[in-house]
Amino acid sequence: MSEDLRYPIGPFTYDHDITKGERTRLIDEIADAPRNLRIAVEGLSPEQLDTPYRPGGWTLRQVVHHLPDSHLNSYTRFKLALTEDHPTIRPYFEARWAELEDGRTAPMKLSLALLDALHRRWVVLLRSMTDTDFSRTFYH
Repeated sequence: MSEDLRYPIGPFTYDHDITKGERTRLIDEIADAPRNLRIAVEGLSPEQLDTPYRPGGWTLRQVVHHLPDSHLNSYTRFKLALTEDHPTIRPYFEARWAELEDGRTAPMKLSLALLDALHRRWVVLLRSMTDTDFSRTFYH
């Protein structure tokens, strides 16, 4: 665990190549994520949804809306890497996106539905990819 509240589980570390078994498990986690998120936020009050999870941080509602924003970008990056030779992908200002009206006030059911549909498509793509596909790269 990290004392940095922005990253409570600590920074990402890449310590080994992912095996086929690990890849399958991770794709299954992507498939299950929308359902797990829906369960996690079910029954929360508007006050709970609109409370920042840390001082100066996003509200839970903003985090939920951020997930399809982020995952749409990830899905697009996969498709770019699969269809172009080492493409340069464009970053985005996720903090600015979170401050837009839809990120602050939209009903969460919209983002939950978007995340569910997106993950269904993404999982179809991921499960169709070969080892060669997974070795493709992009420049960030």
